[in-house]
Amino acid sequence: MILTDTHTHIYYHEGEALQQQIQRCLDNEVMRLFLPNVDSESIPKVLGAAAQYPENCFPMLGLHPCDVKENFRQELDIIHRSLQENKVYAIGEIGLDLYWDKSTLDWQKEAFRIQVQWAKERSLPIVIHCREAFDQQFALLEELHDEKLFGIFHCFTGSKEQAQHAIELGFYLGIGGVVTYKNSGLAEVVKELDLRHIVLETDAPYLAPVPKRGKPNESSYIPFIAQKVAELKEISLEEVAEITTENSKTIFKI
Repeated sequence: MILTDTHTHIYYHEGEALQQQIQRCLDNEVMRLFLPNVDSESIPKVLGAAAQYPENCFPMLGLHPCDVKENFRQELDIIHRSLQENKVYAIGEIGLDLYWDKSTLDWQKEAFRIQVQWAKERSLPIVIHCREAFDQQFALLEELHDEKLFGIFHCFTGSKEQAQHAIELGFYLGIGGVVTYKNSGLAEVVKELDLRHIVLETDAPYLAPVPKRGKPNESSYIPFIAQKVAELKEISLEEVAEITTENSKTIFKI
C-alpha cells in the first residue's frame, strides 16, 4: 500500500527532526510527499528537503496569498528564477485568502494570474489555497479557464455544490484532517463525491486529524484521514490509498 500526502510543510523541520518525520511516514506507508512553497524564504527549505529525500519529497513553488504584500512582484521574481533553475511538480500554493486580510485582494488576484501563466507555460498543475474566498476564486478561475488549467483545491472545505464546480473546472479536491472533525460538514460532502476526484493531504503541521486534533500535524497521520474516507465510502483503506495515489500521479506526472 502506498499513501500520498499531496500537501505538507514537512520542510519546516530540519536535520534529525526531519529525518524522524520521514521515518514515521515510511513506517505508516506514506511514501510520497508534495511540498508547497509559501514565499521566497522557504525556497531553500523546500528544495533542501526534496534533495535530501528525492524518492519521497517533491517540491512545488509559489507565493501563498497571505504572503502577497506590497513587495509581491519582487517575491514573484525570486520564485520565478528558482522555478527556471529547479525541477518542480506544481505551482503552489497560490490562491486567495480573505480571512486574514481583505485589503490585499487585488494584489492576490494579480499574483494568482501571473503564477497561473507560469503553470500553463510549463504544463504544471496549480495548488490552490482558498479561504473565505470561493466566489472570488471561482470567478478568477472562470476568467483563466482553458484546457491547460488544472490542479488541486487544497484543504477543500466547501459545499457539495462548490465541490462540483471545482471538479467541472478541472480540479481535484484535497481532503485533509477536517474530514474527521465532527461538526465540519465535510464528511457529508466527501460521502457524495467520487473518489476519482479526491486526493489526500495533511497540510502539516496544521489541521491534525482526529485522534491527533490539537497537536502538531504530521504527514505520517495520513492513514487517519484515509481511514475516515474509507468509512464514508464503505470501502477498504487499501482501495482509498490506491485510488488517491493514482490521482496524485495523474496530477503531478510522477
